[in-house]
Amino acid sequence: MSDEALREMAENRGCKLVRSRVRTPGRGDYGRFGLKDAKTGREVFGFGKKGLTASPEEIEQYLRGDAAATWKSSVGKTRRGAPKPKPTAKPKPEPKLVLRDARPKDAAAIAALITALGYEAEAADIKRRLAALAKAGQQIVVAEKAKLVGVLTTSMMIVLHRPKPVGRISMLVVAEEERGAGIGTALVAEAEKRLAAKGCGLVEVTSNRKRLRAHAFYEKLGYDRTSYRFAKSV
Repeated sequence: MSDEALREMAENRGCKLVRSRVRTPGRGDYGRFGLKDAKTGREVFGFGKKGLTASPEEIEQYLRGDAAATWKSSVGKTRRGAPKPKPTAKPKPEPKLVLRDARPKDAAAIAALITALGYEAEAADIKRRLAALAKAGQQIVVAEKAKLVGVLTTSMMIVLHRPKPVGRISMLVVAEEERGAGIGTALVAEAEKRLAAKGCGLVEVTSNRKRLRAHAFYEKLGYDRTSYRFAKSV
């Protein structure tokens, strides 16, 4: 390897190549080399009491081998290894599902859910209806999971042909992206508990005949198809 190549290799290792100044063959340290720390000038390799001691081959071997790394470590210049991987960020905990009574400030979110169900609904109209339903003693339960993701409405009827009042779930809607996560089931269970507490002996559900998935959902919860429901606009 040429002197220039050795010098470049030394620089790449943080060293400075030192060459003998003796120009007469056979005298002193003629043809010998040494290495110094490029920053501090500290003698690293190839220095003896009578001058330089390393041949070009020994310098090359030293620079290619582990010796250079050992020296760098001893002076706090250890070559950096692969960076340590950053610790994986812990996933944010899933927001807790909260079931509660609807509030006037929920009107816009409820209107959006009802619109997704296929009905026209404006926030102002929903706000007025919430007040009217609350005055009539009917309950509107919402599901909240960081934001409002579901709503269910109930009513209660006293009828002549049954010994106890009949509770009814008249509407249930869950946000599309949250379906299948148990929110609808939780809302129905909450409605059943509330209606039973009011003395109802039966809970029935009204569901559009086109909503086949909803029918399967209620049947899975133990509801039976018991009658037809007829409607007429007046």
